[in-house]
Amino acid sequence: MATVSTRVDYIDVTLRTYDALGYPPYRWVFNESAVPLCRPPKPLAQCRVGLIASGGIYTAGQIAFHFKDDASFRRIPTDVTTEDLRVTHFAYDLEDARRDPNVVFPIDVLRDLVAGGEIGELAPDALTFMGGIYSSRKVRDELAPAITRTLLDLQVDVALLVPV
Repeated sequence: MATVSTRVDYIDVTLRTYDALGYPPYRWVFNESAVPLCRPPKPLAQCRVGLIASGGIYTAGQIAFHFKDDASFRRIPTDVTTEDLRVTHFAYDLEDARRDPNVVFPIDVLRDLVAGGEIGELAPDALTFMGGIYSSRKVRDELAPAITRTLLDLQVDVALLVPV
């Protein structure tokens, strides 16, 4: 059976989505300096890995994300069952993520990598937020520093960011 691949013009979709929601035209962020990436301090098989996902994932019992520049984040225990995961977001079709949260929050894949010895361990909590935050200032000044502090508190060696 042949698989049909459909190209999605995410820039156009984003512009139309923001327009339909009454936001001003989306302005893409441009950073003057390069991202300060670095090599992991040790082999991945010895690393504690932090998971960060922007797909609006939360657990049953937590408050769902809301729209209009929600710059909050949730801590999700990495021993959570996928049945307890919930998803809300305004900028993508939630059907697949609700059927299998791993498409935007690959927790089962990471647990398999730990079991297979490819990564050392998962941090006790993953961090999630609702991407599509219009205010780059809120991301830069509020969300990113809060996530960074939490990752440091969790003593992660490397972090995997799963964007939506």
